[in-house]
Amino acid sequence: MGADRGHIMTDTSTSRLIYGLEDRPAPGPALLAAIQHILASIVGIVTPSLVIGGVLGLGEHIPYLIAMSLFVSGISTMIQSKTIGPVGSGLLSVQGTSFAFLGPILAAGFSVKAAGGGPDEMLAMIFGLTLAGCLVEIILSQFIHKLGRIITPTVTGIVITVIGLSLVKVGFTDFAGGAQAGETLGAPVNLLMGSIVVATILTMTFTGKPMLRMAAIMVGLLAGTLVALALGQVDASGFGTTPAVALPVPFKYGLDFDFALFVPIAFVFLVTAIETSGDLTANSVISNQPVTGPTHLKRIKGGILGDGVNSGIAAIFNTFPNTTFSQNNGVIQMTGVASRHVGLYIGGLLVLMGFLPIIGSVFLLIPKPVLGGATLVIFGTIAVAGIRILASEPIDRKKIYIMAVSFGLGVGVTLVPEATQNLPDFARQVFATPITLSGLSAIILTLLIPDERTAEAEPVAEPTE
Repeated sequence: MGADRGHIMTDTSTSRLIYGLEDRPAPGPALLAAIQHILASIVGIVTPSLVIGGVLGLGEHIPYLIAMSLFVSGISTMIQSKTIGPVGSGLLSVQGTSFAFLGPILAAGFSVKAAGGGPDEMLAMIFGLTLAGCLVEIILSQFIHKLGRIITPTVTGIVITVIGLSLVKVGFTDFAGGAQAGETLGAPVNLLMGSIVVATILTMTFTGKPMLRMAAIMVGLLAGTLVALALGQVDASGFGTTPAVALPVPFKYGLDFDFALFVPIAFVFLVTAIETSGDLTANSVISNQPVTGPTHLKRIKGGILGDGVNSGIAAIFNTFPNTTFSQNNGVIQMTGVASRHVGLYIGGLLVLMGFLPIIGSVFLLIPKPVLGGATLVIFGTIAVAGIRILASEPIDRKKIYIMAVSFGLGVGVTLVPEATQNLPDFARQVFATPITLSGLSAIILTLLIPDERTAEAEPVAEPTE
């Protein structure tokens, strides 16, 4: 029955595609489609590097990190679309830096910084954790069809919601002026710039055309920066000091590792593997490909394996974990171009952009309140995405209590981090991370609390006088 449903879905949507999965568009149409995919994804690719660099105070390293995020995104997109042996989904699947990893990455950076480490030490730790964490997804890719009992929509929704909520403080701090703002934190000019960005993003999202909606964050950042420029809030003193060309240097910052810091990032690799499965299924639907059977399972396994391998490549070339971008499914639907060969054009353009650190320098001109306006929306959207996953299934009594306890622990440790200060160092580093604490509690409660059955439903209480 599932195969029939997939066949009907394909038949009803065939006319929407101009180029199917295996079609080879001429260079002109392929390049046009590739540019639209890049416009839809470039903010998602570069913003995590910008946020991580800004929050951790990585300064002059940020342009290089942004350049490498573009370079690796290009390589990863080509691997996913073209496939190399079992690696890759074989779909038009754009890869980029994942926002889901911001929480554990920032936690690792702050931990190294608190111990007296500088930018090089922080990055060495982050990339070492990423290289180890990618093995989690590589292994999981072969067992993804057996994880349904452990990684349920409830667990995934809780983790993603907590990631978003735990990052809101970071976004709002930048919105008000940044952690280094001192007495100017919350100054009216800062709040004005951040509010203009939020207003612009909302305007583009609800009144713009499809391409404007996809570029809403970029337009918001541009509008906020122009206002900041008019108000004399843009510091361009460091612009143009970066090298003209950035060459990828493997292990430029070295590698480091700490198991306590590894646990949260490994957990997020677990969750993003489930997310990638959903993204690739949606991509298959739009591309008129089967969503059941051995072909689909092979694509899901290859795509998740590609995520893991590409995150390993990211660590080697000094950028952050990669995952499949869901927004590009909308571009396929809008353009009618599902050809995986377009992925080679997308990847080639991103690799070319990765050699130009001037792109990263441009992003450094963005004042903290402007960036904060965008990240406030982004982090809030992550939390909402988690809530939508939770709402995708009926919420029974079991799920209510799993969410209550997991949110209570995750949000609680975010608001009162000193609650874990008397634990042993290893336990404190693990349980002081809201993602790990809420995720582990959700998994444990999912396994321990019995499922409700209709026959065991509570009887209706008799009315009393």
